[in-house]
Amino acid sequence: MTGKTAPAAKKPAPAAAKKKAAPAPKEGAASKEGAASKEGAAPKEGAASKEGAAPKEGAASKEGAAPAPAPAAATEEPAAPEHPPEQPPAPTDESAPIPTEAGGEAAPAPAEAPPAEPPAPEPKVEKPKEEPPSCPLSLAVEEVSENSFTLTWKAPEQMGRAGLDGYVVEICKDGSSDWKAVNQEPFLSTRCTVPDLSSGDKIHVRVVAVSASGTSAPATLEQPVLIREILQLPKIRMPRHLRETYIRRVGDAVNIMIPFQGKPQPEVSWSKGGQPLDSSRINIRTTARDTIFYIRQAQRADSGKYELTVHINGAEDKATLDIQVVEPPGPPQNLKLVDVWGFNVALEWTPPADNGNAEIKGYRVQKSDKKSGKWFTVLERCTRTSCTISDLIIGNTYSFRVFSENICGLSDSAAVASGVAHIEKTKTTYQPEKIPQRDMMEPPKFTQPLTDRTTTRGYSTHLFCSVRGFPQPKIIWLKNQMEIREDPKYIALIDQGVCSLEIRKPGPFDGGVYTCKAVNPLGEASVDCRLDVK
Repeated sequence: MTGKTAPAAKKPAPAAAKKKAAPAPKEGAASKEGAASKEGAAPKEGAASKEGAAPKEGAASKEGAAPAPAPAAATEEPAAPEHPPEQPPAPTDESAPIPTEAGGEAAPAPAEAPPAEPPAPEPKVEKPKEEPPSCPLSLAVEEVSENSFTLTWKAPEQMGRAGLDGYVVEICKDGSSDWKAVNQEPFLSTRCTVPDLSSGDKIHVRVVAVSASGTSAPATLEQPVLIREILQLPKIRMPRHLRETYIRRVGDAVNIMIPFQGKPQPEVSWSKGGQPLDSSRINIRTTARDTIFYIRQAQRADSGKYELTVHINGAEDKATLDIQVVEPPGPPQNLKLVDVWGFNVALEWTPPADNGNAEIKGYRVQKSDKKSGKWFTVLERCTRTSCTISDLIIGNTYSFRVFSENICGLSDSAAVASGVAHIEKTKTTYQPEKIPQRDMMEPPKFTQPLTDRTTTRGYSTHLFCSVRGFPQPKIIWLKNQMEIREDPKYIALIDQGVCSLEIRKPGPFDGGVYTCKAVNPLGEASVDCRLDVK
């Protein structure tokens, strides 16, 4: 076996010679070669004898490649010098010839080993991509005309972290797949008018939301938009406060806006009493949706009913605006004193000649006494043209005046009565009322009798009864039919017809029958009771 392998080992000799011709490697490279010789080539002469036989297949599999024949390398050239054992050998990438079953060898690998591969870098954690905004909501057609239409929509629910840059509106004619952007740059408005369209076209629409993280899914309309003018009958939308009389003061400005509708653009006209308005006093400005009626300084002559007409071809709508310009009324007329009696005065007057172009709400009546000279209001909002003033002070002289009042307030001046009212003192005789005398005489009568009592020795006790009669009866107390006179042991009282007898600290001898007798000129009455002392 050794004789067969020795001649075959001479084949890699040129590779070994090549190694020698190469410049001496540095310490690190030498260590690599030393390691290579340790694994695949003969590192020493002595090692050549040990490695005289061809290496086994297990040794070749240990390093992943078949080792080179060591004896041939040892006969041709000496091995590389040994290096200190402290330096760990680096694995070589040289591939040695692989022996075959027939004893042949495979072609040797290149002699020079490539440099060691650097360690693989750690994989970087990719950040999650930001999601684009969600689809716009509630896309709808607001208005369609003969050459344009208007869209509205709502913002998407999710706009993303980067926020929303805007929206892009795209249109496409029915039957075509060519989508065109209406706006080149995104805008943030949720309303868009698409102009310059042809009447009769059917237009598909979609709207997308755009942000830095991408574009949303488009919001589309289920049906294409048909470009045609929608006819609408003329209609005046009179505000509620103008459906009644519109009242302003003289000198105030009148500024009224009345909206209307209709398609195509209706014609608007104003008139008063069938005649056109005076443009020197009244300014009219009409837009596509409303008309404005303006007077800088209103005068009473501006009062009246104004007719507004909105018409399209043969259709029209009319509304009436009633304006009333008012001012304070004039004073009442013909104020006079009708009568004076006792503490009272009667006044009468007639309505004012000028009511200020408004209904008279009432009259205010005032009085003034000659002593103080001050005016005091007696009546407010008196709705009649006459009144009676009472509670005047005897001996004073009074003057009277009356103001008229309408929605603007009191009149600037008052009507003053020409005469004065003097309240004179009157002589009166007092006659007291005659009251019939009633006979109140009544004999004594006990309404509450005495009751039998039992008391304890040494504890005071009371006896009670009640009596009535007129004149007031005299009360006499008796014990065992003997009158009780001034005895300190007994105290007798009468109050509002209630008679009481106090027996102070009674003893056994104080028991017996006690009697109360009432006497007056009409008669007498008595009641009795028994007292037991234990």
